[in-house]
Amino acid sequence: MLQLDLIQIFKPLLWVIPIIVLIGIAKSPWFKAIIGESMVKLVAKIRLPADTYVPIHDVTLPSIHAASSDTTQIDHIFVSKYGIFVVETKNYKGWIFGSEKQAQWTQKLYKKSYRFQNPLRQNYKHQKALQALLDIPLDKIHSVIAFMGEATFKTPMPKNVTRGGGYVSYIKSFRDVVFSDDEVRGLVSKIEEVRLKAGRETNKKHVAGLKARSKTLAS
Repeated sequence: MLQLDLIQIFKPLLWVIPIIVLIGIAKSPWFKAIIGESMVKLVAKIRLPADTYVPIHDVTLPSIHAASSDTTQIDHIFVSKYGIFVVETKNYKGWIFGSEKQAQWTQKLYKKSYRFQNPLRQNYKHQKALQALLDIPLDKIHSVIAFMGEATFKTPMPKNVTRGGGYVSYIKSFRDVVFSDDEVRGLVSKIEEVRLKAGRETNKKHVAGLKARSKTLAS
């Protein structure tokens, strides 16, 4: 009887637990990143013709150093005859403060401030990884930062730091042909050939590498 009474008491609360779990997931950086990247994919699918701008999403590349187990994770790559566009996604709210040369940018949300790595510096590493992989000049690999959340820039930003679908306009502003159709196909094939298989193990390896680097910098 006692067991039945307890079940009856807690039964109304059973539906609350999944909701609490879902709210926790929705607020997590992991989930916010997925939403931001999904928004970039959706906008690109509508506004960037795939036959002109070949999309490659969620790319993890091995280190350019043979002795290293580090990996480089790139949100989106668009390969076109106008160049290669490397898009780093940020799904943030609030006010964003930063400049091209600052190591850390600031997000101000309500009365709290949070620091995060300058995404231009972060994406530069992605550019260099692709340059080493593809053996092409760096000036043909363009960095694009796409803030997809409800963020407001409170300091002047470079043209390649965009909000919402603004990243598409920036990409389309490049009109000089730098690759032939055959070269585009070759570049796409090379990236697909070398990229690590998407999945939990690849993500775990990447996260482990980030943690190891953080410890090295802190020591």
